[in-house]
This record gives sequence, structure tokens and C-alpha cells, in this order.
Amino acid sequence: MWRTLLLCAAFSLPALAQPDPIAASEGVRLRLTLGADGVQIYRCEAQAAGPRWAFQGPEAALFDQSGRQLGTHGAGPFWRLADGSLVRGAVAAQRPAPAAGSIPWLLLRVTAREGQGALAPVTEIRRIDTVDGAAPAGGCDAASIGQEARMRYSANYLFYGP
Repeated sequence: MWRTLLLCAAFSLPALAQPDPIAASEGVRLRLTLGADGVQIYRCEAQAAGPRWAFQGPEAALFDQSGRQLGTHGAGPFWRLADGSLVRGAVAAQRPAPAAGSIPWLLLRVTAREGQGALAPVTEIRRIDTVDGAAPAGGCDAASIGQEARMRYSANYLFYGP
């Protein structure tokens, strides 16, 4: 038996490393990390396959590592800081969150910016460490079209730039 185990171990091939789809691009560096605490908003909408929860956008406060609120995060999506800087982004890649019921981890590319503060040089944003926030499992039927569900979530947003 031991001989069989040793032979299997000797001839097993190493697993090929898969690139992380939400890794930041080469040549950028981490410029800022903020925690988010808020809600993911869904609306019950009529669709061809029947009523479904449709994502509307986030509504969250952004905090630094000491717990001080520095800004807000909202639909678009956008991230706005008290220093006057703002960036908007678009999803470039995603992967499922490790925790069930949590929204996916994302890589977003900045599509627009305003102001000259801390977000001015940001080109990419990663959303990781998500907790909760997924659409409700039920409660969307023909009688509830137009109703809104606000699902609590938290996450970390990592801001990258040159």
C-alpha cells in the first residue's frame, strides 16, 4: 500500500495555477483601501421568464481603517470622497464570493473621474471580502412588482493607479 501511495505522489502533476480574474493589472499599485457598509438595492421586476429581483445599485458609506467615514458609494457605480474626488467604474471581471449569499468579488475599470483628491489617479477598483448583499431568494411575484429590497452588505474596496 505504501509503495502505491509513494508512486502516486511521485507521479502526480502540480495543479496549474489559474490567473485571478479580478487581479489588478501589472504596473498599478494599491493607492487606497476603504471598507463599505450599506445595502445592495433590488427591485422586483416583470421579465420574460417571470418576476425577478433586478439589481438597482449600492448605497454605502466608505470608511478608512480607523473607522472614519471618508465618502460614499452609489449606483452607477460611483465612489465619492469628502475631498471632492469621484470615480465611476464598469465591471471588467468577477468571481463568486467564497461565502454563500454574498455578492461577487469584482474588478472594475474607471470610466470617468472628477476632482483632484485621492481618487484622481485611480484606474482600477477591486471589490473583495464581501459579506451578504445577494438578491432575496424569494418574495418577488406578480403581486410584488415594483417593490424594493435593501439587502445589507459589507465589502472592501481597493483602489489602484499608476
